[in-house]
Amino acid sequence: MENVIFRNSSKAIIVHNNNVLLLQKQHQGNPVFTVFPGGGQEPGESLSEALERECREEIGAIVKVEKLLFIREYRSWEQEFHNPARLMHQVEFFFECNLLEDLREDLVDNPDPGQIGALWVPINALMEANLYPKILRDLLPKKLQEGPLSSVPVYLGCVN
Repeated sequence: MENVIFRNSSKAIIVHNNNVLLLQKQHQGNPVFTVFPGGGQEPGESLSEALERECREEIGAIVKVEKLLFIREYRSWEQEFHNPARLMHQVEFFFECNLLEDLREDLVDNPDPGQIGALWVPINALMEANLYPKILRDLLPKKLQEGPLSSVPVYLGCVN
């Protein structure tokens, strides 16, 4: 396909006291939704370095990147809020992360477009959080409770 932007993206799954940290966003004319902090990998950055930078920019905190939990492909033209002017194929790497300091809203220096703020959402309330990717509303709680023979996949495919 022509004119398709391809990039890698790192996402942070930060859990504390059975709550997960999410970014609350809204784009003009659409409902409020939540996503995991993180964003695009820049040339020369490792996935971990990209995620550390993105978390400083979006949540104003330093994180320690831990294990890889999920990989998802995102092809914008297959999604419900598709913008034909911005075709994107993105491979997203979701890492378990730990906060190394408290969130500091005053240190957020490069929020995502439409970012309203960060909020803690109870894991058992992810279905009501209008979370994207939707598949993680169900899979994240299972992944956090998985045993050694878990059937929860790491590679999720092209899903929302």
